[in-house]
Amino acid sequence: MAAGSAGGGAAARRVVLNTPVRDSVPPAEEAPPVTPRPPSDDSPKKNGSKKPDAGKKTAAGKAVSGKTGTGKKSSATKGSKKGVSAVARIPESALPESGPDLPDAASDSLDAGRGLPDSGPALPAEPPGSGSGDAVPVFAGLDASDRDRLLSGTHHNPHGVLGAHPLPGGIAFRVFRPYALGVTVVTPDLRAELQDDGGGFFSGLLPLRAVPEAYRLLVTYEDTVVEAEDAYRFLPSLGELDLHLIGEGRHEELWKALGAEPMEQQGVAGTRFTVWAPNAQGVRVAGAFNFWDGTGHPMRSLGATGVWELFVPGVGEGELYKFDITRPDGSHTLRADPMARRTEEPPRTSSVVHASHHVWQDARWLEKRAERPAHEAPFSVYEVHLPSWRPGLTYRQLADQLPAYVADLGFTHVELMPIAEHPFGGSWGYQVTGFYAPTARLGTPDDFKYLVDALHQAGIGVLMDWVPAHFPRDDWALAAFDGRPLYEHADPQRADHPDWGTLEFDYGRREVRNFLVANATYWCEEFHIDGLRVDAVASMLYLDYSREPGQWSPNEHGGRENLDAVAFLQEMNATVYRRNPGVVTVAEESTAWDGVTRATHHTGPGGFGGLGFGLKWNMGWMHDSLDYVAHESVHRKYHHNEMTFSMVYAYSENYVLPISHDEVVHGKRSLVSKMPGDWWQQRATLRAYLAFMWAHPGKQLLFMGQEFAQGAEWSEVHGPDWWLLDPAYGAEADHRGVRDLVRDLNTVYRDDPALWERDTDPSGFAWITGDSADDNVFAFLRHAADGTPLLAVSHFSPAVRHNYRLGVPEDIPAWHEVLNTDTLRYGGGDVTNPHPVKPEPTAWHGRPASIQLTLPPLSTVWLRPA
Repeated sequence: MAAGSAGGGAAARRVVLNTPVRDSVPPAEEAPPVTPRPPSDDSPKKNGSKKPDAGKKTAAGKAVSGKTGTGKKSSATKGSKKGVSAVARIPESALPESGPDLPDAASDSLDAGRGLPDSGPALPAEPPGSGSGDAVPVFAGLDASDRDRLLSGTHHNPHGVLGAHPLPGGIAFRVFRPYALGVTVVTPDLRAELQDDGGGFFSGLLPLRAVPEAYRLLVTYEDTVVEAEDAYRFLPSLGELDLHLIGEGRHEELWKALGAEPMEQQGVAGTRFTVWAPNAQGVRVAGAFNFWDGTGHPMRSLGATGVWELFVPGVGEGELYKFDITRPDGSHTLRADPMARRTEEPPRTSSVVHASHHVWQDARWLEKRAERPAHEAPFSVYEVHLPSWRPGLTYRQLADQLPAYVADLGFTHVELMPIAEHPFGGSWGYQVTGFYAPTARLGTPDDFKYLVDALHQAGIGVLMDWVPAHFPRDDWALAAFDGRPLYEHADPQRADHPDWGTLEFDYGRREVRNFLVANATYWCEEFHIDGLRVDAVASMLYLDYSREPGQWSPNEHGGRENLDAVAFLQEMNATVYRRNPGVVTVAEESTAWDGVTRATHHTGPGGFGGLGFGLKWNMGWMHDSLDYVAHESVHRKYHHNEMTFSMVYAYSENYVLPISHDEVVHGKRSLVSKMPGDWWQQRATLRAYLAFMWAHPGKQLLFMGQEFAQGAEWSEVHGPDWWLLDPAYGAEADHRGVRDLVRDLNTVYRDDPALWERDTDPSGFAWITGDSADDNVFAFLRHAADGTPLLAVSHFSPAVRHNYRLGVPEDIPAWHEVLNTDTLRYGGGDVTNPHPVKPEPTAWHGRPASIQLTLPPLSTVWLRPA
């Protein structure tokens, strides 16, 4: 409401307290909005160090130009006028009801000629008959203790002292507005200028019988008047159920209760800010809307939950903010919101108020994904580092290219890294500071939703790397968040991660566990993520992980298992699977922990229930198989078991076979460069290895760039060497051939249930020969649920083997070749088996029948029943 009409017309009254009356203000004038950046060091300006730009408005209301009637400026930091607070000495019988209008008996009031509408009679500051029978003056201002606590940021209940409160003789209004020169309260019935109590405090006792349902403030700054709502007139915006669930550590939709939520409260638009900081003496909101000085926006504590809350009217989407936390020792720290759903682009660190407006178009995908569990479905994953896949592309630009590329290659899923916000790009997203915010490097949260939606519409599932194992020590993020260990363990030996210089979460604290469990469901529900690949699970499970004797303490049973982490992972998996049908969780777990993919309610021989993951990375297969192919072919017969050992434990868990980013960086060389021999042999071995991998029990994961035999190590700075696929490049055909093979591997794989339907069932696999070490040959059968077989034969020698005999089932009348990695179009020598191969009644490899094949050099051949 503009200043000129704030009084509500003739129905309103102007109340004059026992202080000099300022001149009225002229009608409101729009001023350009101000969105100041936070200081470069993210530290707030001190109270009183600088007044707001007088020619501009805050986000809280409209600016109105005006000065005091005396022509002098009142200081917000000097003492109150003559030391007198605003006191109304009005007999209670003379008080009006807050709603009905007063009689318009003296329209020639002292408002005449001052630019204000006629507002009825002015009540005298000293009512008649102020003798012995008059009301005793009532003090309306704050006492020294409340003032000091508000100024120092240590008040736990600012709403209890600020705003409007009944007192004997009327309603006391108290306003804390640092830098203000004056404050006027406007209700439907009256308007009154409050007493300047000094230090940014204003108060007055107004002649009302009840607290008005709504009122506004006209706040005078130097050359500016701002019309605003009073943040301290609003009821708490969190319900009892939310607080109960938070206290119990069971709020599965925590992101809807904590953080910054644009909303309407009591009919007024604004943003609710909530944060968990149980050790804080006080918490204030600082942001662009208050010039990064949170002094005037203290939050209230909501009881024993440790949650602080404040609804700030007029603050909306896109506003920058942080929390100014007063630590137990009285010092202050400015922190990003742990629950922020959007952040500034690094290296800037502010949180951003966000509301989603994306309209999803993937209902069919979500319905379909729950039809078959991941371990019984085709599941081949293309791992992508989003910022470097096509450097410079945003989420929306990636949505125009990535789905088409992945769909063309036939992968069923992508695994995206990094997604959650992180300050250092070189960490690839594994040191997270914004657990609820997609990285702003590539766009907004809605832009990321657009990318996920586009992938789903292309028939591609989306996994993301999720990092609940640790977090960095940045002093604006989670570390010692409210002045004491909060998200990290209180025991430094349990908190310090020895490998990465980070901090480990305190999984035994229910609120921390809730923060992480809700985060897992958040990504699945808000962003329609189809799976979480959980990083560094082994470092969570063991108390002695990377620690020497004396650097760790055993659990209550004397063991090395982190019982709190076990309970957290079980709760996380159970919650995600219960709430999100069709979602899969994948553990990067590098040890032999029993039951990673076993149901949480099934107890294993070690006495623990399963962790409840859907799949687990097979790190043993990855290390062993890469060691084998890295040997020169003449030495491979001495390492034959490295390729067969995985079948000893292949059904102990539900496995993914990962060739991930970790294997092609930091001096490990790209996948093709690991292979020995000349360029032809390297590519041939790579092709044979990929086909062996796709036929082996388990799901597949391949990191970007390896699908076209990139020779250089991956770097997050420049990404894959796409120029290798440029037709103008002389060796383009070599790289295109490998990519064509990957496409055909995925095509045959998806079309043949024998390759995926019984990945976790021993009846889906049978060796033909696993001991032909001298020949460098591995041959096995895969079986679909209906018994239909596929024969896979890998030959890791550079020689051609003619008429190589293999035992086969006698009930298959003929076999035909469906894939051969030596085919000319892949860059091979085109040594193939072009005609159907019929079994002979010659027993071989313990079977009653056998076939004779030509085995190309360094190749894998797949055959189906003809």
